[in-house]
Amino acid sequence: MSGAIPLRAPVAVSCGEPAGIGPEIAVKARTVLGAAVPFFWIGDPRHLPDGTRWQALSDPAEAVSLAPEILPVLPIDMGPRPLPGQPDPALAAGVVAAIARGVALVQAGQASALCTAPIHKKALKDGAGFAFPGHTEYLAALAGVERVVMMLACAELRVVPATIHIPLSEVPRALTPALLEETLRITRAGLVRDFGIPAPRIAVAGLNPHAGEGGAMGREEIDWMIPLLDRLRGEGMELLGPLPADTMFHPAARARYDTAVCAYHDQALIPIKTIDFASGVNLTLGLPFIRTSPDHGTAFDIAGKGVADPSSLIAALRMAQDMAAARGAASDVGVLHPHTPAGYL
Repeated sequence: MSGAIPLRAPVAVSCGEPAGIGPEIAVKARTVLGAAVPFFWIGDPRHLPDGTRWQALSDPAEAVSLAPEILPVLPIDMGPRPLPGQPDPALAAGVVAAIARGVALVQAGQASALCTAPIHKKALKDGAGFAFPGHTEYLAALAGVERVVMMLACAELRVVPATIHIPLSEVPRALTPALLEETLRITRAGLVRDFGIPAPRIAVAGLNPHAGEGGAMGREEIDWMIPLLDRLRGEGMELLGPLPADTMFHPAARARYDTAVCAYHDQALIPIKTIDFASGVNLTLGLPFIRTSPDHGTAFDIAGKGVADPSSLIAALRMAQDMAAARGAASDVGVLHPHTPAGYL
């Protein structure tokens, strides 16, 4: 994507699974945020809760000036509203189209970021032949990017799992020096470009208990993690570790770094979900556009009951706006940051 995005360009929100809580929390988020975070919803307005005040857009820019009590909608004809909690594969093509439309609008500069509501992967596979494990892989394919990084963030902590949805028994083989190095480089680039942190401090968790305790509990830290981190420090990257994961997440430890990169899924997600379960944000680093998402699923068990908590979507929208502002500021000066070492981006 070329050029700076106007900071007041609205955020695009893809509808996600219509039988889940996505439509409901979009309406609630608009009620809370009003004009503070302009966004528009891409989906079928028939899937919105009864009584929703909405207006169709002919241009996403109209969302910025629309009355704050009205939900701006970029309509997609997907089909009748499904029963709450019962995904209909017949709607799958429309769900995928909403994501692709959001990506196209961000790439064209008509939206500042994309915020994706939760999808139901089985419904997409059954109804649209969706061949991707999830949102992240589909977005990477649309962007033509081979490698991206998942980050979970809240006000008090950012974490990156280097390996994600694989069995714990496979982690030692999957966590290679090349994978960890690429994860660190993409993470650092994202912190500079999208969070405005000129010299990010990244804490790296060891793979083994007590970070191996000098080889007594595993040798990965000694054999390759320490040499890798030392080499990257020599390039100017500010890294802590490898650190024992059990002492990384108390308040005094968190004050020493901007993001923690962890070896595997639960090592990263348990602390952030403990600190802020309701308002965590899932975001993707390494894309040429900004993507955030609420850190929860479709919540079929409460869909249609009016009780869904929009906190995570609200946090995701606010974070998307802040990231767009940081990226726009970097573009305005023509560089990501004057202190970014060569080779990191």
